[in-house]
Amino acid sequence: MKKLNIPVGISDFAKIRDRKYYYVDKTKLISDLLEEETAEVTLITRPRRFGKTMAMSMLSHFFDIRKDSKAMFQGLKIAENTELCDEWMNQWPVLFLSFRRVDGLNFESAFGMLQETITDIYGDHLYLLDSPRISSYQKEIMDRILRKTASEEEIKASILLLTKLMQAHYSKPVILLIDEYDVPIAKASANGYYDEMLDVMKGILQALKDNDALRFAVITGCLRIAKESIFTGTNNFVSDTISSSHLNEYFGFTQEEVDQILSDADQTDHAEDVKAWYDGYHFGELDVYCPWDVMNYLRDLRKNPKTKPASYWRNTSDNAIIRSFIDYAGDAIHEKMETLLSGGYIIQEIREDLTYDYLHSSEENLWSILYSTGYLTQARGEELPLDMAALMIPNAEIRQIFETTVREWFKDNAMKENRTTLFDAVWSGDIETLTEEMNELLRKTISYHDYKEDFYHAFLAGIFTGAGYSVDSNRERGEGRSDVVVRNSSKGRVALFEAKYAKTLDALEASCEAALQQIEDRQYAKDFADDYDDILCYGIAFYKKRCLVKKNHENCG
Repeated sequence: MKKLNIPVGISDFAKIRDRKYYYVDKTKLISDLLEEETAEVTLITRPRRFGKTMAMSMLSHFFDIRKDSKAMFQGLKIAENTELCDEWMNQWPVLFLSFRRVDGLNFESAFGMLQETITDIYGDHLYLLDSPRISSYQKEIMDRILRKTASEEEIKASILLLTKLMQAHYSKPVILLIDEYDVPIAKASANGYYDEMLDVMKGILQALKDNDALRFAVITGCLRIAKESIFTGTNNFVSDTISSSHLNEYFGFTQEEVDQILSDADQTDHAEDVKAWYDGYHFGELDVYCPWDVMNYLRDLRKNPKTKPASYWRNTSDNAIIRSFIDYAGDAIHEKMETLLSGGYIIQEIREDLTYDYLHSSEENLWSILYSTGYLTQARGEELPLDMAALMIPNAEIRQIFETTVREWFKDNAMKENRTTLFDAVWSGDIETLTEEMNELLRKTISYHDYKEDFYHAFLAGIFTGAGYSVDSNRERGEGRSDVVVRNSSKGRVALFEAKYAKTLDALEASCEAALQQIEDRQYAKDFADDYDDILCYGIAFYKKRCLVKKNHENCG
């Protein structure tokens, strides 16, 4: 693999360029935004890990009057537009702040982090304290904000004030860049202080309303919060979303870009895996890859050329949203989830104007969240009415996240079930009752992998989780590999399960017999003969949400 300086977790444009990290040129975003200059405020919503913060950092370095960025942009696409660069590069006061770190279990804690963010951004503009164009009264407010003694009302008005101070100092209007504007509200909604944080954020975002000090503003986030909820009174406001956009090529990697990256890294033989795992997002009319995943995988390939694709999203995004969705009552949702997990699509109404306090108020909102946050995407080729979408899981990575969540959900729900009758049936060899209890649990779960054997293996293991038994799944036993082993050491007994997937309902019986024969032929029970008095061997066959259980008539040990 060619040695590429691959940036992972670095969103500072200057650092990327100064340290010569590999950079996929997205600078034409600048000219595209300026073509829309009639819009005073542009809101860009994309899922997390699609390059929003990097884009905002790039915009900041390009416009900021305090910087000299010519060398930084040399050789990039935007530098070819010399007229635009002369007019805009380092010619404007820029206020760039991010709310991505604002979090807390209660309002006091979160407000403290918000105050810290505001203090830090004021600290970047200390020169204003020496400006002769700033009044002493305004400097006093600045001082209170810097010392963290400002009132809540002063914090609410802090960004509006700072834009006015910067305009007064430079005699030029300000370009305002706000990254991850919705994070404080999302965290507040999750932790029970939504109203308090919404009130504060509405105050802060008043900097967007009828502000003479503003040249224009760009805001990024995951969700397009309803205008009346947070952007009240903001005029000349446009939204660029995953459904309606002309900026999609700047947030995510296009196929052409990925082809070039793989070629530069000498990793074109991994193109198929990269596409299967990290492609599949349909934003507007464009198909894109998740850049975070592509770069992480290339970094790992450099360390180990045999590295298999992995789910890099799982540890970076709030996947609890999928769990809350599955927990939402109703068989209809579970059936739709099974359709998605089998590779199909569902037709749903999509609402892009959402409020965090009503996210879980309806099934439509829940599907809209999964779509807006990148866990689902639009299927191609479907002609649908306005506000309706054909939704599907975009790729193997997200499918794995869904499957993992479903398994955890089933284990948790299985533990809530009264499984005493099922366990008694296992240890007594009552296959009729065991079959009946297994079928009841099957009807309550969500299938994935289109009912293949690995789904049923996970189902079996999940049944015995948290019940005081030792459970092994797919461990080496005897001359082969048993599917599930359940040990009750205190009673000196063990149950071995071999699972088969039947292609038809009528084939359940034969599949059961085949499973039992496999247990015998491969001597799965051999390892337990010295340590356990009772060894029960079960063959179990599944067909969709039906199963049949059989056992060896005698102790199989």
